[in-house]
Amino acid sequence: MKVNVLGIGTTKFGELWNSSPRSLAREAMNEALSDAKKKASQIDALFVGNMLADLLGNQANLGSLFAESLGVSVPAFHIEGACASGGLALHAAVNGILSGQYKTVMVLGVEKMTDCQPDEITSGLMAAGTDEERLAGATFPGIYALMAQAYMQKYDISEELLASVSVKNHYHGSFNSKAQFQKPFSIEQIMKSTKVADPLKLLECSPVSDGAAAVVVSSTNGNSKSVSIVASEVGTDTLGLADRESFTTLNSVVSAAKRAYKKAKINPDDIDVAEVHDCFSIAEVLAVEDLGFAKRGMGARDIAEGKFTLGTGKMIVNPSGGLKACGHPVGATGIKQIAEIVTQLRGSADKRQVKNAKIGLTHNVGGSGAVAAIHILKK
Repeated sequence: MKVNVLGIGTTKFGELWNSSPRSLAREAMNEALSDAKKKASQIDALFVGNMLADLLGNQANLGSLFAESLGVSVPAFHIEGACASGGLALHAAVNGILSGQYKTVMVLGVEKMTDCQPDEITSGLMAAGTDEERLAGATFPGIYALMAQAYMQKYDISEELLASVSVKNHYHGSFNSKAQFQKPFSIEQIMKSTKVADPLKLLECSPVSDGAAAVVVSSTNGNSKSVSIVASEVGTDTLGLADRESFTTLNSVVSAAKRAYKKAKINPDDIDVAEVHDCFSIAEVLAVEDLGFAKRGMGARDIAEGKFTLGTGKMIVNPSGGLKACGHPVGATGIKQIAEIVTQLRGSADKRQVKNAKIGLTHNVGGSGAVAAIHILKK
């Protein structure tokens, strides 16, 4: 593969009442262009990752919309894959470059969620589920709670061990000026927060967020700051949780990760830093096991022991604060993960910098694991 990330841009994530999707997208894209030292006229195509604009904002045709905002008339595409929309948009962009169709492209992830009522957001997100799940009144907190219950029972894990995921990620988020939440929490505070879906508590669930992130990727070598994408893989599984053999692993992640490691010619032990899709605490526990960072049944214990924490761990997971602390504007998350890894591999992450980071991975999941996009990047 010969695909390089030349530039990155990320807005602040959070409840951005005074920002529109257009303004968020424009901010992220302009920052990415500036970072890449490129002009909009040098962009050959635009790929947009977004899940909810048509459902919540009555706005479709996002490729053309944001190409207009960028000030260009180029091939433009809207990619939707639930919360993995950003990762899938990058995957499509990478393949467009590898095919020879495009040389330099912009990938944008954007979502504006907080203008809507909670029931509208819940309904919109559950569009990524099945008819049976919706008819049963299931929500994603409820679905991931079932996964947490199954995992806790199978591996004899306590709620405190599960909650350690949030403790770690809020600690990391305290070093990120663009994170939605920049305050650390103790295990006691996590445990005392309101229970949303047993055993998951409020502080174990990613928030409703607004935000955008963009990257400029190219077949050209670019500059000294560019980082190479050495693997881009996607895996899928059944749409509904009930149709799977196991609630304690995501086959979409396992299959995509296996192909990604093979393409990059590395092993899980070679990864220095990873951004994983911790939409709920249990999601990160499954992620570190599915990606081969921890043995089966040991993910929660390893996280609680600090094996993936800045300052104590060898390989660091979610230095940005993850979805939990940084925020989760669903279409933007997959691209924000890429921007964070690029920042880490450049050595410019300031207080949250992972020492000697040379290889990074992103793990972006849609729905309850129906789709996953895995990217591996090298310095």
